[in-house]
This record gives sequence, C-alpha cells and structure tokens, in this order.
Amino acid sequence: MRWSQAHIPTLREAPADAEAVSHRLLVRAGFIRQIAAGSYTMLPLGQRTRLKVERIIREEMDAIGAQEMLLPTLHPADIWRKSGRYDLMGDNLFKLKDRKDTDMVLGMTEEEIFALHATEIFSYRDLPQIWYQMHIKFRDEPRPKAGLLRVREFTMKDSYSLDIDWAGLDVAFEKHREAYKRIFARLGLSAVDVEASSGTMGGSESVEFIQRSEAGEDWIVTCDGCGYRANLEKATSALVPIEDGESTSIEKFPTPGLRTIKALAEAFPEVAAPERQIKTLVYVVDGQPTLILLRGDHELHEQKLIDHTGSTNVRPAHPEEIRELLGADPGSLGGVGVTHAPIIADNALRGRRNMTTGANEDDFHYKGVEVERDIPVGDWADLRTVALGDRCVECGSALDLWKGIEVGHIFKLGTKYSEAFGAIVQDEHGDSHPIVMGSYGIGVERNMAAVVEANHDDAGIIWPATIAPYEVVVTLVRPDDPAVKEAGERLYSGLLANGVDVIIDDREERPGVKFADAELVGIPFRITVGPKGVAEGKVELTIRRGLETEEVGLDQVVAKVTELVTAGRQLGR
Repeated sequence: MRWSQAHIPTLREAPADAEAVSHRLLVRAGFIRQIAAGSYTMLPLGQRTRLKVERIIREEMDAIGAQEMLLPTLHPADIWRKSGRYDLMGDNLFKLKDRKDTDMVLGMTEEEIFALHATEIFSYRDLPQIWYQMHIKFRDEPRPKAGLLRVREFTMKDSYSLDIDWAGLDVAFEKHREAYKRIFARLGLSAVDVEASSGTMGGSESVEFIQRSEAGEDWIVTCDGCGYRANLEKATSALVPIEDGESTSIEKFPTPGLRTIKALAEAFPEVAAPERQIKTLVYVVDGQPTLILLRGDHELHEQKLIDHTGSTNVRPAHPEEIRELLGADPGSLGGVGVTHAPIIADNALRGRRNMTTGANEDDFHYKGVEVERDIPVGDWADLRTVALGDRCVECGSALDLWKGIEVGHIFKLGTKYSEAFGAIVQDEHGDSHPIVMGSYGIGVERNMAAVVEANHDDAGIIWPATIAPYEVVVTLVRPDDPAVKEAGERLYSGLLANGVDVIIDDREERPGVKFADAELVGIPFRITVGPKGVAEGKVELTIRRGLETEEVGLDQVVAKVTELVTAGRQLGR
C-alpha cells in the first residue's frame, strides 16, 4: 500500500469529548470515526487491526478444537422469554417489532440460540463440542463513553462448550482459560484472570481477564503474597478479630440529631465506634422491602446482594417506603425485633455482641445489642465491599486494589439454558441428561482499545507487530529524488516478498509530518530513506517502542527488519 493512495485521515487535535487515551488516539490516528453515541465506523487502518485481532482469536480457538458458526443477530423475542432473560436484561436489550407486529430483539449475547441448536445433539457420543462465532452484538448502553471501551454495537467472539457432565465442563473451561492467556499475550496485553460475578449470565463460576488500566471500570483486588485475584464484585477479605466482651442487656438511649455513623461514633465513642455499629439499609428485592445489615465501617456492594438473592430487580428503598416499613427515617433504623420484613446480614456481624443500632424511632438507638439474640436474621451473606489494605483470606497479606479493563470473560453456565430449551442427551446407560454448557466471550474492538491504553506514549500509539495495521513503513524523505525513490521502492518490494505487511510513505510532505504520522499511527518499524543516506548506502531504522534509531546498510535492512518483525509476531510486541 502507498500512503499517498491510502485513506488515513490523521488529526492534530483530539475530539473534545474523548476521555480515554485510546479514544483520543484511535480518532486522531485515523482508525475510527463516531457516527452516533456508542457507534463507530472502522476506517481502513482500524479494520486492518480489527481483522488481525480476529485472526489471532480464530487461530487460538481452532487450536482447542472449536468450530466456527455464524448465528443471526435478529432473534424472535419468544426465545429470550423462554430463557427468562427478555425481562431480566431490562433496557440493555434492544427490542423492536417487525411489520407483522412480532416482538424481536437484537442479540447482545447468544446463549439461547446456541442452546437451541444443541437440541440437535442426542447422544453422549456426539459430545464434547465447542462452537464459536465472531459476530456483531448490540447493547442499549445507557452511557456510551471512552470510545471503543463502552459502545452500543460491537464484535464479539462468543464460544460455547457442550458436555455430558460437569467434569467435561471443567476441561472445556480450562481449555478456554489457557487459550485466552495465549490470545492476550499475542495481542500485547498482560491481562490476568480473576474470580468474577456471573451476573445475568447465571451459572456456578466465572472468570474475568483484566488488563490493568486507569481507563477501566472494573476494580480488582489482588494479593502479592499468594496470588489471590478477584473482581471487587466477588472479592472477600479476612476480618480482624474484635473483642466484644461479655453479653449485656439491650438498652434504648436518645441520640438527638445523630443520623450518621460518624456523628454517632463521635458522640458516643465508648459504645458506638464504627466497627461496633450495625448499619441498616433498606432495599426492595423483587418487590419485597428487605433489611440489609452491615458493620458500621463497611460498605455494601450491590452486585453481591444481587448475586446472593438471584435477582436483578434490586433497588434502594425510597424514603417514604422506609418510613412506612419501619416508622423512622434513615439514620435511626435497625433490625431489632423486626419480623415483618426479611433481614439479610453480612457475615461480619456473625456472633457480635455489645453492638449499637437504630431503634426504628427517630433520634433513638439501642446499645448492648447481641446480633443473633436480638435481631431475627433470616439469611447470612458476604455483602461487604473489600477495601484497600484489607487482609487476604488466603495468606493474611495486605490486599491491593486497582482499576482494569475487562478484555474477556468465561462462564460455567451449567444446565440453565439446556433445560430451558430441552437440549437433552442420553449417556452410555441410556439415561437422559441436560447438556452442561459453558460460555466464553472476548470483545474484539474493546481489546483494540485496551492494547492502545497499554501501549502508547506522547507521540501516539505503539502497536505490537501482531496487530499493527502495517508492520513497517518505508518513509521517503525526498520522493522526488530518483535515487531515493528507486531505493525506497526496492526496499518496499523486498519486504513484501518476505511477507512483511508494509506501507510506503511516498507523499509530497515535509519529513516531520511523515514522521509524526507514522508515530501517531503506531507502526512498529520505520525505515527512513533520504538522499544523503542513499549516497552512502545507508538508511535509518527506527523502532517505534522507545523511538530508538540506528543506521543500517541498504543491502542489510530488509533482512534485519524481516527478522525483527518475525520476532515481534512471536512475542506479541
């Protein structure tokens, strides 16, 4: 390809609404253009990189025996109703009607459709299977932002494993885990696998792959001592033992105007230190007002509550609902003697004595509360949010907390979808079993953005050779000089003959413009051909990562660059 003929609309300035580094650079470097909120066109450079990402994913999926399919994106709504996710997905699911007034949806994931096709398998002899596709998905994202990191339309590799039993699922799950590690390494990422919540997907277990980045929206908890890793939605930590003393009788006392944990602790430090208080929240779970109890110095993680209850219809109660339920306003709430509403308590309150909590009467609290004696807790759960510096449950070391981008997610679905659609097989004894499924996803464009977030400098993008739109640019300093043009064309042809993905910059532009564009676009290697160098039989070779430049003989540079490109393809850099 010749730069003079290519459509590479680089910009000197980033769009005003660009927050993430990847958003700014992918627009400036001419990879993408926005046509609506969360909807982007892949320009030629973007499409070249996108296809290379897809190729890597396909190679690693094929290597574990997966078979590629292509499913429709437009689905009858009844299929989603059958799985129970038509309502569960809420407004995130694009819903529409066709001309016959039939309810339809645009698929945001395809567990239902793959489970439907799995009904054509009848015997254990036809298992295991791994099916996958590379396809457009749609999500009615309420707040599209950060370029390709949060969009409404995207390409996903979604794969599905089908097995006769859970042991088979475990094998398929680990195959995908290892394949994902290879994929991300080849993309130039250092993503780590962490325990995660399964959310609306359901199932028994899930693992996210997270690339560390300030642009990410996931908070990750890790331990350097033993390697424990979990998304904040799933993470837990060890509790420091607290000495509660002997049991005492419960006693109501006045607390006029004290409506916060901090204010109560400052006014009554001897009985109401934050760790000695019971925080009472009221949530509505599937329409049922429910008390949620935590230690005063702990915060609720809503996803843990959602996961524990199995409901996504969860919201904080409104003030009028709280007063109607308990007869008091927030700040004076508690679970003592409450029998007309369910109570879910965090595990940190188990066995605690001499605690302080609201008395469900404005400006009054109880002290001397023994949780399991005075509060009718109906359910115990891990509900609290892990904080920086908490201790690891595995080894006791201090936990770290950092932000990252989710670049992949794998789920053990179990039989949820196979049972819903009747995907049943017979084992070797003739007994019938629902197929045990796994689901595995990678967002293609999100991974492009994650690579940019992890690989850039002040000059622009630094693509690894594996997915760079071009691996090498041959830059002609003076394309009007016959000797420069002849030497550049010879290098260009030689690299093409060696299988190198190369572009020649033959534009009538100043050298500084060409260099800046090459660095902004992020091409891994630049060969600069100028009149003086050609006269001396030399060219300049610049490595984009670090911008180190050396002189190389005209007759040696094709072999040297081919070797560097080959090594970069193998190492993912």
